[in-house]
Amino acid sequence: MKKLLIANRGEIARRVIRTAHAMGLSTVAVYADPDREALHVREAGSAVALGGSASADTYLRIDKLLAAAKASGADAVHPGYGFLSENAEFAQAVVDAGLIWVGPPSAAIRAVGSKSAAKALAAENGVPCLPGYSGSDQEEATFVREAQRIGFPLMVKAVAGGGGRGMRLVTAAEALPAALHGARSEALAGFGNGDLLIERAILRARHVEVQIFADQHGHCIHLGERDCSVQRRHQKIIEEAPSPAVSPELREALGRSAVALARAAGYVGAGTVEFLLDEGAAGELGEASVGPSHFLMEMNTRLQVEHPVTEALTGLDLVEWQLRVARGEPLPLAQADVRLEGHAVEVRLCAEDERHMPQTGTVQGFQAPPTGTGGVRFDHAIEQGLVVTPHYDAMLGKLIAHAPSRVEALDRLTHALCQTRVLGLQTNRAFLTACLLHPVFRSGEAVIPFLDEQGEGVREALSVKAGSGAECVAVLAMVYARSAPASALPCPYARPVRLMLLGREVVCSVQEMGGGHVRLANAESELAAHVAPLGGGAPGRRITLEGQNWQAFAVEVSAGHWHVQLSGGPLAIAQDLWLTDLSLAPRTDGGAGQQVRELRAPFNGKLIGLKVQAGQKVARGDALLVIESMKLEHTLAAPRDAVVAETLVDAGQQVAPGQLLLRFEAEAAP
Repeated sequence: MKKLLIANRGEIARRVIRTAHAMGLSTVAVYADPDREALHVREAGSAVALGGSASADTYLRIDKLLAAAKASGADAVHPGYGFLSENAEFAQAVVDAGLIWVGPPSAAIRAVGSKSAAKALAAENGVPCLPGYSGSDQEEATFVREAQRIGFPLMVKAVAGGGGRGMRLVTAAEALPAALHGARSEALAGFGNGDLLIERAILRARHVEVQIFADQHGHCIHLGERDCSVQRRHQKIIEEAPSPAVSPELREALGRSAVALARAAGYVGAGTVEFLLDEGAAGELGEASVGPSHFLMEMNTRLQVEHPVTEALTGLDLVEWQLRVARGEPLPLAQADVRLEGHAVEVRLCAEDERHMPQTGTVQGFQAPPTGTGGVRFDHAIEQGLVVTPHYDAMLGKLIAHAPSRVEALDRLTHALCQTRVLGLQTNRAFLTACLLHPVFRSGEAVIPFLDEQGEGVREALSVKAGSGAECVAVLAMVYARSAPASALPCPYARPVRLMLLGREVVCSVQEMGGGHVRLANAESELAAHVAPLGGGAPGRRITLEGQNWQAFAVEVSAGHWHVQLSGGPLAIAQDLWLTDLSLAPRTDGGAGQQVRELRAPFNGKLIGLKVQAGQKVARGDALLVIESMKLEHTLAAPRDAVVAETLVDAGQQVAPGQLLLRFEAEAAP
């Protein structure tokens, strides 16, 4: 192996490139048109254009990837994660082309890459599985009949792929047909395979996975578990190791099950075996509870997004292990030599709002937290000017903290998130910070429904009250970013400020008193503040208000629309605020009534379902449209009882943020 092509993009491509270069290997990047200037393209030794924008035309095209390998002289292919990383046909095609495949053999991918095949193999080898149906008969009537046998609640899952796509929780029989349709549609779009399975759902389980590694000489070991229970839309956003719920005895049992499945499949390379874990699982299934039980979910035949958590605990480079195993080398360690030290936590920084809706746009400011010392690591593909499109996954990067104890790791990660700046694009940075500080998560008690049960509380922690310190600091940050005073001298005139923040109008005045001292006043009160540059060449300002110190960064995203990032203050958490500056705009009697008569697209995507037509009565919460964005389907619901006046889009059409989709009649339906 001398020249490695990375059949992927973004942060995982950068991650593989970094280790490959450290091992003395040449690297080849591939790129779609939107990624022409991406970091992974610039950091690789060479790069090959795939031509096209959508995943289906680029990173999912086996023929184009093999042509790129041939044209570049690569002798090995690393698939990263996602895209074709678990595609047996791609793995075999790479080998048939005379190249080294950095991953498990195609036969092993087929044996466990399908959830149904994995469960059958697991049952044969004593690995616990939940009651379910994963047969070849995919008719709706068959699923309905099998569901009655299995019992509710149950999960509908895509047989292929992963990442939470093609999954639906069904709690009652009448909801099953719609869940099957939605899951099948999402699976076909994401994986090209619409086959499904159903299995009994455990509502309050943990999601715990085991990292395994096998070589070509018959050795197979595990590297401990990771707890991935904090999820939205069945996709992980926080991962940690070790799991707060796993004892040494349970870790050994989980490891035995994972290794047994890998050995049975003839596995080689890095893989992850995922389990549901819950102390009350047996009771939910109507059986006697005998302590924590684990049940196979699936096996991922690739390197996981969250592999840095295991690297932090073990001190190992798992990409290096992948490359050495692919070269035919034996595993560097035996099971008895594996050491797990300290605690590590990872969060996934995504381009999405606090309701987990995907966002697109341009990064207009970026500052990474200090890394390399203090146990903090940031794997990302972010830079100023990065354009986030709807073509790919919403994840921008992963922030990892490692420390001797869980509490220290959480504190380090929280601080690092507060020091991370991504301006001009909505991200879940603040939401992640609030999750890490939530008492249920801090106590180690978070299970899979954590966000369903605690999400509103998390969002409430981020809310900005009228007249609060955060609101005042945001006003000052915007004013000083818009037109900072030319000198530190006092000004006899107050600057009037009027803006919209979180749907409410804020009216006040700002007056410079000299030396960075500022008077902020509205109709009810007057506050004194001090504003100063952060120093050291860093953008943003340090604002002191009522004895509290804040750091504030502001950027004008478009004319009059501002993004302000705050950290510090009484809660010491990160906050992201979006303001509209109306200071120079004429006053109007508002358009609030107009807003409730329209439905606009919240993000880029493809309209794949139009559920209503003009003249149709709808109730609040009824499904109106379905938009596919960033590989997931999102249903837009009616904001109130109404009659649809007109629809302005058609199924199959691409829509942009803010695009008018339909109008409602002025009055609710009688």
